[in-house]
Amino acid sequence: MSHDFPPPHSESERTAMRVAQLWRYPVKSLAGERLPALTLVADGVLGDRAWGILDHGDGRILTARREPQLLFASARLRADGVPQITLPSGKELLGPGPATDFALSAWLGKPASLVAAAESQDGRAEYFADATDDTSQAIEWTMPAGRFVDSAPVLVMTTAGLRSAAAAYPAGAWDVRRFRPNVLIDLQGEGWLEDTWLGRVLRVGTAQLAPKEACVRCSMVTRAQPGLAKDVDIYKAVHRTHGGDAGVRTHVAQLGILSEGDALELL
Repeated sequence: MSHDFPPPHSESERTAMRVAQLWRYPVKSLAGERLPALTLVADGVLGDRAWGILDHGDGRILTARREPQLLFASARLRADGVPQITLPSGKELLGPGPATDFALSAWLGKPASLVAAAESQDGRAEYFADATDDTSQAIEWTMPAGRFVDSAPVLVMTTAGLRSAAAAYPAGAWDVRRFRPNVLIDLQGEGWLEDTWLGRVLRVGTAQLAPKEACVRCSMVTRAQPGLAKDVDIYKAVHRTHGGDAGVRTHVAQLGILSEGDALELL
């Protein structure tokens, strides 16, 4: 499918591109934390997806594809870098260890542990062949070493892309939380304009980002979470209008800090 959107090269469009939201997800597939600023290190966002929940039954890292209830728990990083998990019951778990593992196992109904990506040799997970059917074939893949990300370490999206998807399915709840970006850029107009950034470099704050490929979406965007109902038509709309892609998988080109409100410049 071809998507030929004009790149935002005019001065007015450049000045209109600003960071709208910044997100970090300390524990894979748990709800994350919106932050006023993010620090970019060589392999992504500092503290992002640095932890995951290991299923001792099959040795895989759990995701909300397999365990949708994960999205009803949340995680944040304390100032000392220790992850703090809040379960749907309100119970708080601090860092890894027997007490956390016991509580996670009781909640999930199976033996599970909080593990660090930096200490995990083989971070395996699953996705479904049909993003709208959880009974379809489960396909395993191995995540990059050192961080429980699906592929590239940073996900960038635009408000223009979300507006485009919403126009195709107005009844849907197009909350950005469904898509779990690290960086949401406020961009005028409609259309998946971030596609035009592939192979370019984005300067934002003191950092630079290099979008490499479109992000292929899965059942995650359909999942229920606090304030959002399960909706497979969200994925169907993205697939129908943009081949199932939403946002761009991005690498760090220059370390630095980006903040909400920062202007973005396309180099």
